[in-house]
Amino acid sequence: MKLGLGLYRHQLDDEHFRFARQCGCTHLVIHLVDYFRSSRANRRGDQPVGDDQGWGMAGDPDKLWTLDELTEIKAKIERAGLKLEAIENFDPAHWHDVLLDGPLKAVQLENLKTIIRNVGRAGIPIFGYNFSIAGVAGRIKGNFARGGAESVGMDGPFNQPMPAGMAWNMIYDANAAPGTVPSTAPEELWRRLQEFLDALIPVAEEAGVTLAAHPDDPPTPTVRVQPRLVYQPRLYQKLLDLKPSPRNGLEFCIGSLAEMTEGDIYEIVETYSRQGKVAYVHLRNVHGKAPFYKETFIDDGDVDVPRVLRILQKNHFAGVIIPDHTPQMACAAPWHAGMAYALGYLRAALQTLAHSNQT
Repeated sequence: MKLGLGLYRHQLDDEHFRFARQCGCTHLVIHLVDYFRSSRANRRGDQPVGDDQGWGMAGDPDKLWTLDELTEIKAKIERAGLKLEAIENFDPAHWHDVLLDGPLKAVQLENLKTIIRNVGRAGIPIFGYNFSIAGVAGRIKGNFARGGAESVGMDGPFNQPMPAGMAWNMIYDANAAPGTVPSTAPEELWRRLQEFLDALIPVAEEAGVTLAAHPDDPPTPTVRVQPRLVYQPRLYQKLLDLKPSPRNGLEFCIGSLAEMTEGDIYEIVETYSRQGKVAYVHLRNVHGKAPFYKETFIDDGDVDVPRVLRILQKNHFAGVIIPDHTPQMACAAPWHAGMAYALGYLRAALQTLAHSNQT
C-alpha cells in the first residue's frame, strides 16, 4: 500500500508538493474542479462543505481538460518526486445534463469520453467520480473534534431543493430561469448511471483508465430532495454489477461507508477488497451515523484504522491511501498540521504492518 495526499486545484504548486514529500507521501490524488473560486462557504485552507448556495460556479463548458494540460500537471508532480495516481471528479460544467438527463446529454457524454482518453494518454491510471445530482451538500463545520478542533459533520437531513441552473451542488447556469431542480425517482437515477457506464466504460478500457465511483457523501437516501445511489454499502455491488469490467472500480471512502446506517465497516472492506475492486482509498475517521455524525482525528473515531489496513493488506490491495479530510488544528497552518498528523499516523501504521509481516 502506498501513502498519498489529496490536493485541491489551488494547491497544485511546488510548496504543497514539497509538503507531501516531507510527510512521506509518494503519490497524489488531485482535483481539477475549483470548489473555492467563487464559493460563499468554502475557505482556502480547509475542506469544502458548501451551503444552500452550493460550492460556487462550475467551470467553462467549452474548455475540456486537454492532453497538454494533463501532461504538464503530471510532469510537474513527477519533477517533485511524486506520482499522480488519480484525478477526482468531473466538472459539473462538463456533465450536468448527464446527471440531469438534459438536452446536452449526448454531447456531454462525448466530452467525457474525450476527457477519459486524454487522461489515459497522459498516463494517469484512475479517474474518480461521484454520480450524484446533488453532490456533497448538507455538511456543517464546528469544533467537533478532540480539543475543540474544527471538523465537519452532519446534524440532520438536508432537503432544501437546489435552484435551477445547479447540478452537483455547483452553479452551471447563473442565468437560469427562477425555480428549482425537480426531484428524480431513484430508479431513474440508476438508469442514468447505466447510460453513463455503458458509454464510458468501453472508452476507459481502451484508454487504460479505471473509473472509480465514490459513495454518496453524506450517505442519506436523499439530499436536496434528490435520490442518492450509494448511500448503503450493498449499493456499491449494484453499481459494479451494472457494468462488469476491470475498469469499473471504487473510490473507496471509509468515512462515508462508516457513516452508513447498514453494514459492518470491516465486512464492507473485506467484501470489496476481496473482489479487487478498490481503486484507491479515502481514509478518515468518524463518530456516529448519517444524518448525525462528526468527523474526528484519524485515531479517535468509531473506525479501527489499523484493522482496516490489515484487511486491505490481506486481500492484496496495493494502491494508494489518502486522508481525504482531517480536523483543522489550532496553529498558524490548520490544514497543514491536520494533514501532517493524519499522514504521520498512516505512515507509521503502514510501516508497522509491513514490519509485522517480515517477522
